Amino acid sequence: NHFVRGLVHMRIVIVPGNGCDNILDANWYAWLDKRLRDCGRFDEVVCETMPDPHKARRSVWLPFMLSTLGCSRPDTIVVGHSSGAVAAMRLLEEHRLAGCVLVSACHTDLGDAGEAASGYYPPSGGEWKWSQIRKHAAGNIVILHSDNDPFIPLPEAQHVAESLGVPLRVQPGRSHFFSAGEDLVEACLAAADAAVSAEASGST
Repeated sequence: NHFVRGLVHMRIVIVPGNGCDNILDANWYAWLDKRLRDCGRFDEVVCETMPDPHKARRSVWLPFMLSTLGCSRPDTIVVGHSSGAVAAMRLLEEHRLAGCVLVSACHTDLGDAGEAASGYYPPSGGEWKWSQIRKHAAGNIVILHSDNDPFIPLPEAQHVAESLGVPLRVQPGRSHFFSAGEDLVEACLAAADAAVSAEASGST
């Protein structure tokens, strides 16, 4: 069975952090959108402004991700940044994806009232279903975190990685990943490669 990399139908969705009134003007989202389109690995790249961009409430974001961004489709990789990473994890508790890239992820509200009200975090958001997240991503989870994130301490991402049983890619000096970088592209392509390998194994 000859399996040519890149022939599997695959789509990738970029889910931003909160505070983005226009996703194309924020952080690295438009840059990564173009890089992923240009690389030719994906049939579709989705980068759309989220509703409720400042509060980023779970009750708004998850339905939008499923109905509008197509995250109900198992051929989808989600790239989530900050609040977007947390949303991706909650989505994976209930829905299968081809994989995900978590950038600047956390598992607690870090004592922030706004984050607590967003609905993602225990106790109000329910305990994390780590085994379900891993199962529904088929273990294809890439986690990026900076060693000097001013908002989300490194132990938060370490706990996420350990709970999911996947490696943590610690990138030096990347702050809260506000700027573009090849590490983001590499993470997306690593997730794509893993998804293709999984598909190839399943088709043999």
